[in-house]
Amino acid sequence: MKNKSFKLLIYGLSAFFITFINVAFATGHPVSRDSSVSARFKFRTLVIDAGHGGRATGASGSYSLEKNVTLAIALKLQQAVQKEIKDINVLMTRTTDVFVNNGLRAVMANDNKANLYISLHCNSLPNVRKVVNGKTVSVPNRSGKGVLLLVNIFRRSGEQVAAIMENQFAEEEKAYSKKEVNALSPEDAIMLNVYRDKYRKQSIHFANLVNNEFVNTDGRNSLGVIEQGVQVLAQTSMPSILVETGFINNPEEEDYLNSDQGQNEIVNSIVRAIKQYKREVEQVPQ
Repeated sequence: MKNKSFKLLIYGLSAFFITFINVAFATGHPVSRDSSVSARFKFRTLVIDAGHGGRATGASGSYSLEKNVTLAIALKLQQAVQKEIKDINVLMTRTTDVFVNNGLRAVMANDNKANLYISLHCNSLPNVRKVVNGKTVSVPNRSGKGVLLLVNIFRRSGEQVAAIMENQFAEEEKAYSKKEVNALSPEDAIMLNVYRDKYRKQSIHFANLVNNEFVNTDGRNSLGVIEQGVQVLAQTSMPSILVETGFINNPEEEDYLNSDQGQNEIVNSIVRAIKQYKREVEQVPQ
């Protein structure tokens, strides 16, 4: 009974500590800490995912494909981060036009214990049905405009819980990685939910940082930050977002997404958001 009580006390204190951190993210005011505490966490690894690739071409515009646009932006983002944030290790899910399974992208991030995962994509609107000369035809809808930030919703969270178990607890308790999700003790389940909630809040917070840069610095239209089921993010065990950089089937946006100016603006805004996020999670005095 004594050991069990001590274990429950440890879980309770851990949950309180992590919840306290989450409150700081929710309010936008980092918790002040001394250097000895802030040194415990270091933002070390970023994964940049160029959406699609190979046979998975993604959306298309009048002259370009999503897979090529995302790769171009991802490579520029890699170079910018390596130049401006030298203490971050940058990993790429692909650097050429190859197909990579969504699950393998997450595995790469999880195996390397990444601290942040950014998946780059281009948006597109489906055709609409219209009546032309008495006939119903399919007409391209090119009215879409702006950026969109997606965070994976946790309605079906078994895959992510398994990933958190495998990675987050591996350093603390090797036995956790061998447990089945459904066989968790009540204490373990509480801790897993705490971590999952922390990743959700941090993902939303980082998505908002990126969105603010797009809107306030680049003057881009934005559809906001939305939580929904995102396959490429579902199995990641760290804060992760998907960036819809623009509507490739809108001629104006397609030109922007393919231009050096547009790609550089997108990259620079993401880099500024990464810098701010890194300062916050490391709790460096401003």
